[in-house]
Amino acid sequence: MKWLLGIDIGGTTVKMAILDLQGIIVEKWEIETIILNDGAQIPHDIATSFLKKIEESNKKLEDFVGAGIGAPGFIDFNSGVVEQAVNIGWKNFELVGEFERLTGLPAVIENDANAAAIGEMWKGAGDGATELLAVTLGTGVGGGIITNGHIVHGTVGMAGEIGHITMLTEGGVLCGCGRTGCLETIASATGVARLGLEKRKNRDTVLNDIKAVTAKDVFDAYAQGDTVATEVVEEVTHYLGLALSNLANSLNPEIIVIGGGVSKAGEVLLAPLRKQFERFALPRVFGSTTIKVAELSNDAGVIGCGWLAKKMFLK
Repeated sequence: MKWLLGIDIGGTTVKMAILDLQGIIVEKWEIETIILNDGAQIPHDIATSFLKKIEESNKKLEDFVGAGIGAPGFIDFNSGVVEQAVNIGWKNFELVGEFERLTGLPAVIENDANAAAIGEMWKGAGDGATELLAVTLGTGVGGGIITNGHIVHGTVGMAGEIGHITMLTEGGVLCGCGRTGCLETIASATGVARLGLEKRKNRDTVLNDIKAVTAKDVFDAYAQGDTVATEVVEEVTHYLGLALSNLANSLNPEIIVIGGGVSKAGEVLLAPLRKQFERFALPRVFGSTTIKVAELSNDAGVIGCGWLAKKMFLK
């Protein structure tokens, strides 16, 4: 029996999974991401945990086809080096080489958002579609573009930075990238909560009863017909729908998958988003595009990494 290893490195935890060649997870677990000393010990922690797991499960290292590693930050895909991952502390960090040295297992690296997009394509909401756009609405806004069944990297690996599409040319709050007016400042969970806090001032709204407003609170209030929450959701879906329609007019995906914490609002988010998407997309593009909520949740990354290992190393 041959196995795949998927590794999804986050700022808080590292998610790991052993998958069969059909992409079914047979074991999954997490370890803490230790970022002391600029994350120098993370490959060692991953390797130690993996080798212990296969020993406990009576699997053999030689039965593993390879590993796929999803990592945050800017990546040199050819060398396996993470050029910069601010939330972990890596700079020009030889992640793949170090992992391979510690385990003896060949590995391939991918940006974490792209890995999640691949996972949704393979076993999730993508339903195997080879033309797919994945958008993650979490603390920030991430994305992955798949065309002809392959992830799009661009010249320096920056393709899919959907969160940094400029939506406001005047005004807007400061984004983590150093610019203003980015989609991330509006459509992320942080952006939705910020708009809720701003718009509730001196207004009659259920949001005044909540000390620390979250994106979930806003969508819950919207579902109840709250006027302020309605304004927030209409603004968020206006800009998100505009951004997605422009991308779709250029890429013509079959499916747009919406993931991340904000996507948990489900149809409460998708219904107004589809209206805005229809408003701005070319009719032929709108008619051929399905917008769906991601299905794999926290497993998307490890499943996508398993797919990468299979494609790269299975002969």
